Amino acid sequence: MGVPVCVECGTRSNPCRCKVVGPTVGFLAFVAAAAVEWPVGALVYMFKHIKGRRIMAHPANVVYPSVTNAIPI
Repeated sequence: MGVPVCVECGTRSNPCRCKVVGPTVGFLAFVAAAAVEWPVGALVYMFKHIKGRRIMAHPANVVYPSVTNAIPI
């Protein structure tokens, strides 16, 4: 099993208009955060639906975009 490589083309953050490192690191950070937050969110969802949904959406809404945008290449 190899390391996933993500490519995002059409960006204006670098002269090549393609990003490889940022999206790939962002995906790995997303997977790590989701491994922790999804089970916790599922447990919280049983008692507080909105809070549980926010916890489970955190990796996709905050972690991935933050890491991807922080690395311009």
